[in-house]
Amino acid sequence: MKYDAIKSLLSAERIGDKVTICGWVRTFRNDTFIAVNDGSTIANLQLVINRDEVTDEMRKKLNTGASICAKGELIASKGQGQATEVAVETLEVLGEANPDEFPIQMKRHSLDFLREKAHLRFRTSTFSAVFRIRHGLTFAIHNYFNDRGFYNIHTPIITGSDAEGAGEMFRVTTLDLDNLPRTEDGKIDEKEDFFGKVSNLTVSGQLEAELAAMAMGKVYTFGPTFRAENSNTSRHLAEFWMIEPEVAFNDLTDNMDLAEDFLRYLVRYALDNYAEDIAFLNEREENENKTKPANERPELGLLDKLEFVANNDFERITYTEAISILLNSKPYKKKKFKFPIEWGIDLQSEHERFLVEKHFKKPVIISDYPAGIKAFYMRANEDGKTVAAMDILVPGIGEIIGGSQREERLEELVEKCKAFDIPEDHIWWYLELRKFGTAKHAGFGLGFERLVMFVTGMANIRDVIPFPRTPQNAEF
Repeated sequence: MKYDAIKSLLSAERIGDKVTICGWVRTFRNDTFIAVNDGSTIANLQLVINRDEVTDEMRKKLNTGASICAKGELIASKGQGQATEVAVETLEVLGEANPDEFPIQMKRHSLDFLREKAHLRFRTSTFSAVFRIRHGLTFAIHNYFNDRGFYNIHTPIITGSDAEGAGEMFRVTTLDLDNLPRTEDGKIDEKEDFFGKVSNLTVSGQLEAELAAMAMGKVYTFGPTFRAENSNTSRHLAEFWMIEPEVAFNDLTDNMDLAEDFLRYLVRYALDNYAEDIAFLNEREENENKTKPANERPELGLLDKLEFVANNDFERITYTEAISILLNSKPYKKKKFKFPIEWGIDLQSEHERFLVEKHFKKPVIISDYPAGIKAFYMRANEDGKTVAAMDILVPGIGEIIGGSQREERLEELVEKCKAFDIPEDHIWWYLELRKFGTAKHAGFGLGFERLVMFVTGMANIRDVIPFPRTPQNAEF
């Protein structure tokens, strides 16, 4: 069925046109006015029908959530709040929504409740805005890299390696769990499994992307990743999406330049192309903050945070400098920080946000972290204590991008594998890359859901992915 997107009918340009509207009823009042939405925009379109033609049967069907198709003339609105409306000539109810059963009514629902109704929460203004922005950011990511000569690489979802060395991976198997094959010493016979070895869902496409970068120059992955971390916090998912560019011949400075430019591009793209949705989410956040104690309200609203990133050059400091700043800060001296601060341990979100929001008042890139708290593949610095790593910190979130110059020297990488207890035969191909035409190269990872959280102002990561996967939850 051909129909007109409501987004195209909200300005005066098409007044006088005969139009067809398909969508879902938001409200029906006074037997005359129907507010309908089709998902193309956060705004509703008002349909005006002849009250005398409204039958009892129609009244029963025109409930919130019902799908309808209407035809009529687009006219200038006589009421306030909209520029146009449709004088309906024909109206058909395509699908009813019993008000006693349909859970998404025109009232405020808690986000916890809507997570239980994830199959229907797209109907709300909040989630339609979030997922339109998610789509826009997806397009912007591909557009950014394509315009700059990058090639998109589809890396494996099933893998035999653990890129992070953390061991929190989902096993993939076809073995009969009720009748597992055993070796003579009683262990599970992995050779009988589908791939003949232990296989898992990937936690990162980075290692494979490095292989492509060392032949094609500039590549990126954008795909699902999985982590079996038993965490129920507002920042963790078991299934999430990652953007991971890898660039041959880049060093740490080049990597920071790329990451900063990339992030600023994405934020500016959202501001320029999804202003209406962001304005709605900004107002939503302001209303939420009014219910909080004054000392818990953020200094920057959603719009302010986005402009903050889009319009400021990022401050660049080393991890050592960051520790010094924190140790000399008022919150540290007054024991306001919850977590300890000392050289050699990872920074917590409260420390990162202090640096961004209080000290520098701009986004911050921290580089040269202690080797002991970073992954095995990061290039060792000459000081013997740190690695060429970098994190980008933004307001409200803290770390949003993490990356490094990769270790291109074979002997050093072999030693790192020993230190991290990574068997060489598990990543022989990754090590072999350092034997044939090795060169410096660098890349980073941006968690897509964390980016969407930042751009939409949503506080829980489960609210920026359509169907969240978390411990004890694989519904829908």
